[in-house]
Amino acid sequence: MDNIDTAILYCLKENGRVTASEISKKVKLSIPAVAERIRKLEQNSIIQKYIIKLDRWQTGQKLLAFIFVNIDKTEHINAFRSQITVLPGVLECHHLAGAYDYLLKVSVSDTDALE
Repeated sequence: MDNIDTAILYCLKENGRVTASEISKKVKLSIPAVAERIRKLEQNSIIQKYIIKLDRWQTGQKLLAFIFVNIDKTEHINAFRSQITVLPGVLECHHLAGAYDYLLKVSVSDTDALE
């Protein structure tokens, strides 16, 4: 990766639907050269997927909460991991070192849904 690849990634990070034509103007390369660089970034798994960012308020998910989780017995870890991945409100799950085992980032409609 060089500075041009970094600039291309920045453009895509700002707008995943930006065209190769728009990127080419910013990085001062031809459209085919930009398209080839993007293809190589995808092929080398530097770009792994394109996603959308939703407006939580517009979708009714007005409460964003961070929840610390402790797992009391190690034999419960696999069950926790498998169940947490299917809950629609869980945006992220991070394994922690220290006083807590996991940190969840959760998006729900209100405090009742959080409970």
